[in-house]
Amino acid sequence: MIKLKSTREIELMAQGGKILAATIDMLREAVRPGLTTLDLDRKAEEFIRSHEGATPAFKGLYGFPGSICSSINEEIVHGIPSGKRTLRDGDIVSLDVGVGFRGLFTDSAVTVAVGAVDAETERLLAVTQESLEAGIAAAQPGNQIGDIGAAVQGVVEAAGYSVVRELVGHGVGAAMHEEPQVPNFGKPHRGTKLQPGLTIAIEPMVNVGGPAVKTLADGWTIVTVDGSRSAHFEHTVAITADGPVVLTRGSRGAPALGASAA
Repeated sequence: MIKLKSTREIELMAQGGKILAATIDMLREAVRPGLTTLDLDRKAEEFIRSHEGATPAFKGLYGFPGSICSSINEEIVHGIPSGKRTLRDGDIVSLDVGVGFRGLFTDSAVTVAVGAVDAETERLLAVTQESLEAGIAAAQPGNQIGDIGAAVQGVVEAAGYSVVRELVGHGVGAAMHEEPQVPNFGKPHRGTKLQPGLTIAIEPMVNVGGPAVKTLADGWTIVTVDGSRSAHFEHTVAITADGPVVLTRGSRGAPALGASAA
């Protein structure tokens, strides 16, 4: 069942979204060679909990052990933070974070370059960001879910990359995962109609190689079958009468390609 949110609920989600955006900004600046993904997880949890009423939404969700998902290179999503996973110069790391605030949830992700990356990787990050913005722009009241997917897919495939199809965006708000599903592919004018009060997580997952994925033995980490790199960007978006409103936009706007090495 789709749960439309009241104006007040969207305002509260926006407050939680600001905390989440600040968390993402903090993590992006923290990324550097030599840091472990567990280091990032601990920084995120401490930062989120430092805001009254805020909690890391992923911790314990479906039994997940971390406060963030941290996925390196060919890992698409759901990487488990570990003290044994050290970031290296030239890596990319996807940081997926959720925040609970006063009973409501927001969800966001960014893929960050670790130090200097090659031109193909920079292009992957740029295209994935562009596809997210295209999906957000298509999230107009009166449009349909298929319009979002078609917009994302068009940007990705025009660049020669592939869209992950087994994993999709979703409704978000009263729970971390709600209806409707929001695929990153599709046909215009198909699927659930977008109406004011709907809050969704739009999250392109884009592979340099083919779209096929598999789950590792840990039961969580999903990787590309062909070992190609994958990027993941996500925002929580509210559909309003005046158009889409991004509830998790950071102070730096669109995520930067790289991160400070400081």
